[in-house]
Amino acid sequence: MPEAHRAIDIAVRTCEAENFFRPEFLNRLDEIIVFRSLTKQEIGLISELEFKKTNKRCEERGIILSLTERFKTKVVNEGFDPIYGARPLRRAVMRLLEDSLAESFLNEPTVEGEFVLCDLDKKGNVVVLRNCAPEDASEVMVLPGAELPTKVAASVNA
Repeated sequence: MPEAHRAIDIAVRTCEAENFFRPEFLNRLDEIIVFRSLTKQEIGLISELEFKKTNKRCEERGIILSLTERFKTKVVNEGFDPIYGARPLRRAVMRLLEDSLAESFLNEPTVEGEFVLCDLDKKGNVVVLRNCAPEDASEVMVLPGAELPTKVAASVNA
Protein backbone atom coordinates (compact mmCIF):
# COMPACT_ATOMS: atom_id res chain seq x y z
CA MET A 1 0.00 0.00 0.00
CA PRO A 2 1.53 3.39 -0.96
CA GLU A 3 2.30 5.76 1.91
CA ALA A 4 -0.21 8.39 0.76
CA HIS A 5 -3.00 5.82 0.64
CA ARG A 6 -2.01 4.50 4.06
CA ALA A 7 -2.12 8.04 5.51
CA ILE A 8 -5.61 8.59 4.13
CA ASP A 9 -6.68 5.21 5.44
CA ILE A 10 -5.44 6.03 8.96
CA ALA A 11 -7.07 9.48 8.91
CA VAL A 12 -10.42 8.05 7.91
CA ARG A 13 -10.28 5.29 10.46
CA THR A 14 -9.42 7.60 13.32
CA CYS A 15 -10.47 11.21 13.38
CA GLU A 16 -12.79 11.55 10.38
CA ALA A 17 -14.91 8.53 11.23
CA GLU A 18 -15.02 9.45 14.91
CA ASN A 19 -16.15 12.98 14.12
CA PHE A 20 -18.93 11.81 11.85
CA PHE A 21 -20.28 8.58 13.40
CA ARG A 22 -21.32 7.76 16.92
CA PRO A 23 -19.05 5.41 18.91
CA GLU A 24 -21.85 2.81 19.16
CA PHE A 25 -21.90 2.54 15.38
CA LEU A 26 -18.11 2.49 14.98
CA ASN A 27 -17.83 -0.37 17.50
CA ARG A 28 -20.04 -2.50 15.25
CA LEU A 29 -17.71 -2.12 12.25
CA ASP A 30 -15.14 -4.82 11.64
CA GLU A 31 -13.08 -2.85 9.17
CA ILE A 32 -13.08 0.41 7.21
CA ILE A 33 -11.88 0.22 3.63
CA VAL A 34 -10.94 3.30 1.62
CA PHE A 35 -11.42 3.03 -2.14
CA ARG A 36 -9.79 5.25 -4.72
CA SER A 37 -11.74 6.54 -7.72
CA LEU A 38 -11.59 4.68 -11.01
CA THR A 39 -9.67 6.35 -13.83
CA LYS A 40 -11.01 6.80 -17.35
CA GLN A 41 -8.57 4.14 -18.54
CA GLU A 42 -9.93 1.66 -15.97
CA ILE A 43 -13.48 2.49 -17.03
CA GLY A 44 -12.37 1.75 -20.61
CA LEU A 45 -11.17 -1.70 -19.55
CA ILE A 46 -14.43 -2.36 -17.71
CA SER A 47 -16.37 -1.24 -20.80
CA GLU A 48 -14.57 -3.90 -22.85
CA LEU A 49 -15.85 -6.52 -20.41
CA GLU A 50 -19.38 -5.17 -20.78
CA PHE A 51 -19.07 -5.19 -24.59
CA LYS A 52 -17.94 -8.82 -24.48
CA LYS A 53 -21.05 -9.76 -22.47
CA THR A 54 -23.29 -8.17 -25.09
CA ASN A 55 -21.26 -9.79 -27.87
CA LYS A 56 -21.72 -13.21 -26.27
CA ARG A 57 -25.49 -12.74 -26.12
CA CYS A 58 -25.49 -11.71 -29.79
CA GLU A 59 -23.37 -14.74 -30.73
CA GLU A 60 -25.92 -17.01 -29.05
CA ARG A 61 -28.48 -15.65 -31.54
CA GLY A 62 -26.08 -16.03 -34.48
CA ILE A 63 -25.40 -12.28 -34.75
CA ILE A 64 -21.93 -10.90 -35.38
CA LEU A 65 -21.51 -7.65 -33.43
CA SER A 66 -18.90 -5.03 -34.17
CA LEU A 67 -18.32 -1.65 -32.52
CA THR A 68 -16.38 1.30 -33.89
CA GLU A 69 -13.82 3.07 -31.75
CA ARG A 70 -15.99 6.24 -31.96
CA PHE A 71 -18.88 4.35 -30.45
CA LYS A 72 -16.75 2.83 -27.68
CA THR A 73 -15.28 6.23 -26.84
CA LYS A 74 -18.77 7.72 -26.54
CA VAL A 75 -19.85 4.96 -24.17
CA VAL A 76 -16.76 5.45 -21.98
CA ASN A 77 -17.15 9.26 -21.96
CA GLU A 78 -20.82 9.07 -20.99
CA GLY A 79 -20.19 6.30 -18.47
CA PHE A 80 -17.24 7.94 -16.72
CA ASP A 81 -17.95 9.43 -13.31
CA PRO A 82 -15.11 9.32 -10.78
CA ILE A 83 -17.52 9.63 -7.86
CA TYR A 84 -19.89 6.76 -8.71
CA GLY A 85 -17.40 4.30 -10.26
CA ALA A 86 -18.63 1.82 -12.87
CA ARG A 87 -22.39 2.15 -12.29
CA PRO A 88 -22.85 5.01 -14.75
CA LEU A 89 -20.87 2.97 -17.28
CA ARG A 90 -23.29 0.06 -16.97
CA ARG A 91 -26.19 2.47 -17.55
CA ALA A 92 -24.41 3.95 -20.59
CA VAL A 93 -23.86 0.47 -22.06
CA MET A 94 -27.52 -0.35 -21.52
CA ARG A 95 -28.77 2.91 -23.01
CA LEU A 96 -26.36 3.31 -25.92
CA LEU A 97 -25.67 -0.30 -26.93
CA GLU A 98 -28.26 -2.72 -25.60
CA ASP A 99 -31.31 -0.48 -26.04
CA SER A 100 -30.21 0.53 -29.56
CA LEU A 101 -29.71 -3.11 -30.53
CA ALA A 102 -33.05 -4.11 -29.02
CA GLU A 103 -34.91 -1.39 -30.95
CA SER A 104 -33.21 -2.44 -34.18
CA PHE A 105 -33.99 -6.11 -33.60
CA LEU A 106 -37.64 -5.34 -32.81
CA ASN A 107 -38.03 -3.21 -35.94
CA GLU A 108 -36.54 -5.88 -38.18
CA PRO A 109 -36.07 -9.51 -37.13
CA THR A 110 -32.52 -10.84 -37.10
CA VAL A 111 -31.10 -13.48 -39.39
CA GLU A 112 -28.52 -16.12 -38.45
CA GLY A 113 -25.03 -14.89 -39.39
CA GLU A 114 -26.13 -11.26 -39.62
CA PHE A 115 -23.42 -8.60 -39.26
CA VAL A 116 -24.37 -5.69 -36.96
CA LEU A 117 -22.26 -2.58 -36.57
CA CYS A 118 -22.77 0.05 -33.87
CA ASP A 119 -21.43 3.46 -34.82
CA LEU A 120 -22.17 7.17 -34.45
CA ASP A 121 -23.63 9.48 -37.06
CA LYS A 122 -22.23 12.96 -37.72
CA LYS A 123 -24.29 14.41 -34.87
CA GLY A 124 -22.96 11.84 -32.41
CA ASN A 125 -26.15 9.78 -32.24
CA VAL A 126 -25.93 5.99 -32.09
CA VAL A 127 -26.74 4.17 -35.32
CA VAL A 128 -27.09 0.41 -35.75
CA LEU A 129 -26.06 -0.72 -39.22
CA ARG A 130 -27.10 -4.20 -40.24
CA ASN A 131 -25.65 -6.42 -42.98
CA CYS A 132 -23.49 -3.70 -44.43
CA ALA A 133 -19.81 -2.88 -44.21
CA PRO A 134 -18.84 0.52 -42.80
CA GLU A 135 -17.45 3.28 -45.00
CA ASP A 136 -14.25 3.47 -42.96
CA ALA A 137 -13.38 -0.17 -42.33
CA SER A 138 -10.18 0.76 -40.49
CA GLU A 139 -12.23 1.82 -37.44
CA VAL A 140 -14.19 -1.40 -37.15
CA MET A 141 -13.26 -3.76 -34.38
CA VAL A 142 -14.82 -7.18 -34.46
CA LEU A 143 -14.98 -8.49 -30.93
CA PRO A 144 -12.89 -11.59 -30.14
CA GLY A 145 -14.46 -14.87 -31.19
CA ALA A 146 -16.56 -13.29 -33.94
CA GLU A 147 -15.97 -13.82 -37.62
CA LEU A 148 -17.19 -11.60 -40.40
CA PRO A 149 -19.45 -13.12 -43.05
CA THR A 150 -17.60 -13.61 -46.35
CA LYS A 151 -19.57 -10.86 -48.13
CA VAL A 152 -18.88 -8.32 -45.36
CA ALA A 153 -15.28 -9.43 -44.82
CA ALA A 154 -14.52 -8.79 -48.49
CA SER A 155 -15.83 -5.24 -48.30
CA VAL A 156 -14.16 -4.53 -44.93
CA ASN A 157 -10.79 -5.86 -46.09
CA ALA A 158 -10.95 -4.03 -49.42
